[in-house]
Amino acid sequence: MARLVRLTATGPYKIEPQDFPQDGKSIFICSCGLSQKLPYCDGTHKSCRDEVAGTLYVYDADRKIVDETRPDSAS
Repeated sequence: MARLVRLTATGPYKIEPQDFPQDGKSIFICSCGLSQKLPYCDGTHKSCRDEVAGTLYVYDADRKIVDETRPDSAS
């Protein structure tokens, strides 16, 4: 499955060394594009579990609702 998410950022996210946890816990960076706390994962990827391979999912501007699905021509 693929996902089309409109992102409006025009530059990178900077993660400062002091932002890393000192307690040795892991940091998870969003790779689905749906997190509301980019670049960090907020668990929103759980909504992707039912996405079907070969389908392109187009999300709304808030990255919360699927506006459209269509065959994924890139797969």
